[in-house]
Amino acid sequence: MMHSAPSTGHTREDNAALARVLLVEDEDSLRQNYALAFVRAGYAVSEAVSPEQAWSMVNTCMPDVAVLDIGLGRDPDAGFTLCRELRAYSARLPILFLTARDEQIDVISGLRLGADDYVSKSISLPELVARIHTLLRRVKAYSDASSTSSLLTVGNLDLDSNRLQASWRGTSIALTVTEYQIVASLAEQPGQVRSRAQLMSAAGVVLDDQTITAHIKRIRRKFEAIDTSFDAIATVYGLGYRWLLPS
Repeated sequence: MMHSAPSTGHTREDNAALARVLLVEDEDSLRQNYALAFVRAGYAVSEAVSPEQAWSMVNTCMPDVAVLDIGLGRDPDAGFTLCRELRAYSARLPILFLTARDEQIDVISGLRLGADDYVSKSISLPELVARIHTLLRRVKAYSDASSTSSLLTVGNLDLDSNRLQASWRGTSIALTVTEYQIVASLAEQPGQVRSRAQLMSAAGVVLDDQTITAHIKRIRRKFEAIDTSFDAIATVYGLGYRWLLPS
């Protein structure tokens, strides 16, 4: 079942041209509050209380962004599982965790599973809407990019900003939007150190040092899965990271 905040009367069909938010939250009052905020911000909203409902909505119409709680029903980690499955289904779908669980291990776990952003439920509604807007704006910015300037080759790396696609030695690598922008930020200035703050700015997310580190580790694992000798991302301790060209 697809619907928006009950008090507005808007539906996915009424707002076909609007960006679509999939909101997965099992607490009714919280879900309705978030949904209303998203609708007022100009988004169409589909609400789900379980992974099964979420998948039904995804199979009916692919959302533009997914907002997930971690604990759903009796499963305290259902949101983590849903994130992993959604990421396997689409490398480009922006995923944001909205949860009361703000321990660093949970944040890192969420990002390692492929989430683009992770925020606590203590966040204000205006800031939450702004984070959603940032995720959607990043995708739109790349989709609107000129096809004449979308390709970049840096050593063994090929980047296609129109498709948000990276290839290493001719093999495509499924990067999330955030991962792609981190790689692009590094590779566009090979040899130069990029601080964690600069990488956050390039990715359009507000994260701390440890979560940027989690993204870098996940990116490295994806490259190493197709090339065990991959060493293009160098850590410059205390400063950040840099992209190395082959010698």
